[in-house]
Amino acid sequence: MQALEFEVWDVFTDVPFSGNPLAIVTGADALSTDQMQMMAREFNLSETIFLMAPRDPSHTARARIFFPTAEIPFAGHPTVGAALMLADKYNLNHVTLEEEAGLVPVEITDGLAKFQAPVVPFPQNIAIETDLAAQALDLKVSDIGLHTIDVHEGGPKFLFIPIKTRHALKRARPIEPHWSKLMISGGVSAAYIYSSDFDARMFAPASGIPEDPATGSASALLASQLLSNGAIVDGENHFVLKQGEDMGRPSQINLTVTAQNGAIEAVHVAGRAVPISSGRIRVPE
Repeated sequence: MQALEFEVWDVFTDVPFSGNPLAIVTGADALSTDQMQMMAREFNLSETIFLMAPRDPSHTARARIFFPTAEIPFAGHPTVGAALMLADKYNLNHVTLEEEAGLVPVEITDGLAKFQAPVVPFPQNIAIETDLAAQALDLKVSDIGLHTIDVHEGGPKFLFIPIKTRHALKRARPIEPHWSKLMISGGVSAAYIYSSDFDARMFAPASGIPEDPATGSASALLASQLLSNGAIVDGENHFVLKQGEDMGRPSQINLTVTAQNGAIEAVHVAGRAVPISSGRIRVPE
């Protein structure tokens, strides 16, 4: 039986058994896409990352990232978790991952991994009905916040919905058939909802993720949503995002948005991670 080594790390936290669990499979060079997908489905975590030898020897590793149901070009929590695992294993303070969305350099300082989003996020400017958003989340229209509801893209794409209060954020839950109608209207499979104090939740049930405890890629795209709503000024803008509290897996994501002349120049996401388990997983035939 052929098997590969794996580790599970909790990401965007420094407390074990909180944050967002990530499966990291190493030595995955010979795996096919179908084999990777089967293994990701077996782990059944929000994401599984497969590490291989880099195409360019000056880089640290090549990486492919999978939901339980599909491959994605980039995600924040696998980037942070894999970078910290590699840094811990090889005593590194800089990691460069070759991801499907492009090169992702990661700086590690005192256990904090910080990366720049490979694509500057931008809005889709899609008109989404407030009534539909409220119905899809089992909320009242009065629970929806003042920011616009829109889709933002930067590799992956998410629908962003502002929620007026933390109490309403906690009550939110996807409700069919309104949820599917909302996803179709936005041309997306995931929604990121957030309150004014930057507590957040992310739902992607069609991707096998009923709710995600911490979503680095959506956090990066939040920069575009905030810019569109006048919440970003020129210079560096710093935000601390909290997610996963309503799942019992509190997470913290540090977001830095650099803007100039009213446009985003760079988006950086930072977080911590802790190892939880390790072992070997059978390779599907």
